Amino acid sequence: MAKQILDSADLYMAPIFKTLRRDPAYKAVSGVMEQHILSGRLKTGTALPTELDLAAQFGVNRSTIREAIRQLEQEGLVERRGGKKMFVALPGLFDLAPRAARSLIMHQVTFQELWEVASVVEPAAARFAAQRIDESDFVQLEANLAACRATLENTDLVMAAQIHSGLDVEFHALVARASRNRSLMLAREPFSLLYRPALTLLQKALPKSALRNVQAHEQILNALKARDPDRSGSWMHKHLVDFRAGFLKAGLPMDAPVEALTDHMPTTANDLTENFS
Repeated sequence: MAKQILDSADLYMAPIFKTLRRDPAYKAVSGVMEQHILSGRLKTGTALPTELDLAAQFGVNRSTIREAIRQLEQEGLVERRGGKKMFVALPGLFDLAPRAARSLIMHQVTFQELWEVASVVEPAAARFAAQRIDESDFVQLEANLAACRATLENTDLVMAAQIHSGLDVEFHALVARASRNRSLMLAREPFSLLYRPALTLLQKALPKSALRNVQAHEQILNALKARDPDRSGSWMHKHLVDFRAGFLKAGLPMDAPVEALTDHMPTTANDLTENFS
């Protein structure tokens, strides 16, 4: 009987809780502020209180607040305007793309896999865009197309390929933007980022592919102007099929990991948006 009591006591005293993990104070502060931003309690464009005010509200020192804000700034949730004043920001579409692109590289994603996704997402974007596009979108698409045509006259084929591939990425991003579907716009950016070096290599190998690219963009834009979803989606799909055919004709491997062609991949938002306005 005494042994049973001791056994019960041992069982009762056995640890059942894990030691609490205590995050640094700045992470706790940034976590609370992030929740307020994501929930909408702190709306885009709202000015943040001063570091001194925030330190008083959270009961921490100013260095903790400074670290918390730095973390939020890196996540694109706050931005600095006119000196030191911080404001709540809407994360840009390109803020997360480089990270996601690097993740795709680490998972050894192939260009065939990227193409399969693009062949579904890009036509869908074009169909939605045909229904929702406005005049400001047309202005930007026309400007992009004019810049693309100009690259055809560039005798420096390497430079022309680099500029044209950037403009191609921009054209597709503008079509996606015209879809007015933010989820779609965010979803396509990582593979769009990885497509750029492939486009550059393709146009270096097959210079005439640039003209075919411009002609396809012209057809897509004409379909968008007609506000014809089926025609817009169809031309976008033809465009992607043509890209794959050119890729194979150039002897570039569709089944190779994207890492093989990403030596010159843009790795920051500034790199990706150098031709985007």
